[in-house]
Amino acid sequence: MAPQTSIWKKEIRLRRRPAPAALQVVPEAAPEPAAPADGTSWWKKEVSLAPVRLGRPALPVRSPRVAKPGREATRIVGLRIGSSQLAAALVDNGGSAELLRVARTPLERGIVAGGEVRDAGALADALKRFFRQQRLPRRGVRLGVATNRIGVRVLEVPAIDDERQLANAVRFRAQDVVPIPITDAVLDHVVLGEADTPGERTLRVLIVFAHRELVDGYVEACKQAGIGLAGIDFDAFALLRALRGDPAAEPAAAALVAVAIGHERTIFAVSEGAVCDFARVLDWGGAALDAAIARALDVDLAEAEAIKRELSLATEASSVAAEAARTAVRQELQVLARELLSSLQFYQSRPGSLAIGEVLLAGGAAQLEGLDAELRRQLGVPVRLGDPFGRVELGKGVEPPADAGSLAIAVGLALEV
Repeated sequence: MAPQTSIWKKEIRLRRRPAPAALQVVPEAAPEPAAPADGTSWWKKEVSLAPVRLGRPALPVRSPRVAKPGREATRIVGLRIGSSQLAAALVDNGGSAELLRVARTPLERGIVAGGEVRDAGALADALKRFFRQQRLPRRGVRLGVATNRIGVRVLEVPAIDDERQLANAVRFRAQDVVPIPITDAVLDHVVLGEADTPGERTLRVLIVFAHRELVDGYVEACKQAGIGLAGIDFDAFALLRALRGDPAAEPAAAALVAVAIGHERTIFAVSEGAVCDFARVLDWGGAALDAAIARALDVDLAEAEAIKRELSLATEASSVAAEAARTAVRQELQVLARELLSSLQFYQSRPGSLAIGEVLLAGGAAQLEGLDAELRRQLGVPVRLGDPFGRVELGKGVEPPADAGSLAIAVGLALEV
């Protein structure tokens, strides 16, 4: 029987009081900057990268096509484009958030890889079919993206009442902290509040940035599909918005840690209650488990994936092959556990970091039976599946699927508050 203690020596701080220093956003290291672009305007698109505060409305929508009166203006379609599936959630935000529809469909492998569009035309065709078959509105769509070429920072700027001048000040200051040329980036911001700076009035501002070519690929595919984007959001923000509705997700003086395990990538995000305080995109996903099973049983990846769906880490194996698959999965999960532990320790190494209450899991690969308990054993911190429907009322005819965690990001993208 496997030991019930953590395999890691360094402990994670649990539920202690935070230090008084201000929290900072320190994402993982960004890749090398791309070559300078052609000098075109940094804000040439109608969409915005909207760093939505977890407990407040999103930034104003900049596209006139979706800022229209009437009930439809309160409805947002959260669209999550993964490497293996499309997922969407339609939420009416006019009052209490009401989940009107959820939908998913497989996506051919290779169209999207590593969080980036490889074939915009094929993606556009898939989106057309998906929206038509699921009868989803094609306006008011908020798209989620997540790659290592997206980042967040917190900076301080002089307090300026004029919004246009403040935006210019943020952009000027961002040149010192964004690791790519501003002309190569799509940038947006939200004011967190006033900074504690003696002698002058300054603001703490959260900025989110992405390589323009990354955003352009998604925008082009949506344009070809006839989809009007209300904004583009970071998957980590959406994940936190969805899971913070869980009543047990925010113990006193503890950070909310959310982890979404997808097919290719895992999103790690920490919130101190108001904003995303730390985020990483890990190059590890459920496909790594498929590969581990394939090696252990000498089968192809398609068969390995089917075996994984039937596998349980919580019950005794029914055969020698099943036990070999379970052993391979547990060993491969150590790779993820090391990445998560490193992220948790890095977060807690900074001044003002909060204690860890628990880790909430979402994403399709997280639905493997017993995976939460296995990560709890390996990490030595509480881990459980999160509830992505905790902040919404279910509309008529909407039934949560058994693997609801795979819809967490789509639901979070559709939430305005």
